[in-house]
Amino acid sequence: MKDGSSFGQLLAGLRTELSRYSEGEKLPSSRVLVRQYQVSPVTVSRAIAVLAAEGLVTSRPGAGVFKASARRDRGALGDVSWQEVALSADAGARGADAASVLATLTTPPPEVIDLNGGYLHASLQPERALAAALARAGRRPGAWSRPPVEGLTELRAWFARDVGGPAGPLGVPDVLVTAGGQTALTTALRALAVPGAPVLVESPTYPGLLSVARAAGLRPVPVPVDADGVRTDLLAEAFAASRARVFVCQPLFSNPSGTVLSPTRRTEVLTIAREAGAFVVEDDFARRLVHADSPPLPRPLAADDPDGVVVHVRSLTKAASPSLRIGALTARGPALERLRAIQVVDSLFVPRPLQEVALELVGSPAWASHLRTLAAALRDRRTALVDALAELRPDRTPRGGYHLWIRLPDGTDERAVAATALRAGVAVTPGGPYFAAEAPAPYLRLSYVSTPGTAQLEEGAGRLRVALRPYG
Repeated sequence: MKDGSSFGQLLAGLRTELSRYSEGEKLPSSRVLVRQYQVSPVTVSRAIAVLAAEGLVTSRPGAGVFKASARRDRGALGDVSWQEVALSADAGARGADAASVLATLTTPPPEVIDLNGGYLHASLQPERALAAALARAGRRPGAWSRPPVEGLTELRAWFARDVGGPAGPLGVPDVLVTAGGQTALTTALRALAVPGAPVLVESPTYPGLLSVARAAGLRPVPVPVDADGVRTDLLAEAFAASRARVFVCQPLFSNPSGTVLSPTRRTEVLTIAREAGAFVVEDDFARRLVHADSPPLPRPLAADDPDGVVVHVRSLTKAASPSLRIGALTARGPALERLRAIQVVDSLFVPRPLQEVALELVGSPAWASHLRTLAAALRDRRTALVDALAELRPDRTPRGGYHLWIRLPDGTDERAVAATALRAGVAVTPGGPYFAAEAPAPYLRLSYVSTPGTAQLEEGAGRLRVALRPYG
């Protein structure tokens, strides 16, 4: 029995065995379990830890592992209906709707092909490099001591070079380490806009951004995009009409449209925001998700911003692992102190062991090797899915990111399509939640990073075509 596939079987076997034990009865030793189930000691330790966390066993150092006492009934639930009144008091001012975010975090059943997820499948993650980084980080002196609230100096210096370039405008004082990109967006919006204020967003845009804005009591104002990115003529009008002081954009392989902001519009966005006295929050989530056949990437907006207009968001999570929740905010001027204050109030600091792991990872040769391997895999997966879609090909084929944006025929009920597809065994994302207002047309977003390989992508495309037949 191989450890890679035996953990679940061992866990199931131990649960079955526990049903035959009396409370307080001792389980076989780890050595016996290793021989009985033909697994490694590490696998046994993991299984015992899970059972202990579930309250099924108790571990006594030096004595062994014992079946825990039966759980006692907590009693009848009291009357919680009063909460409807309490929670509705500010319902008009803010709304914490996490449905669209949870949709991308939900793991479908094994028989369903996942074209919905937003994180790399385990086969695409640098698991060996992460394990090695974790081991090295654990040996660092002071790895469990409290870090500076802004983050480790060495990690901030790496992000400054990564965002601004070796001779760019950013230095260590301009960087704040965050717990991933979503937390960085939350901090940025809460720091730069007051509740009730408008915030300009691309249309379509990432639903997690809309959820963050609404939870902070902000009003997302959509600005349409086309093949060259956000329409700067409409951006100027939106600033004038709304008097917003923040614009959030994804200039590189935006989610979901896959657009790249054109060179001319890059300059125009910064000029328009500067004249409006506003900040541009640059969500650069896809820079490390470039495909092997991509042309050279444009520099981040933050690298060409001497006036502190741009607040840049960068994360390691998407390109490494959903559990490596390490990102950064970069800003220049008094804005950084506002960002720092919000983060300190919310979470004090990012755990040092995780920062140490990130520092070990990005400083190793394995990181550059992983990014090259990932770029080739993303190209191959994108190509396989586009080819398998046939008549459902997207308007544009992005050379970065992890998703395709498919327009459906006018009048198609995209939610009904997604529901039909799920019954056919493939999970896809309807496009409506990506718009801050009414969607101009029905869309589907298809991800190609959450499956084991290209064979599953091709099978998923076939199932989707079957699901679409009733809709013409």
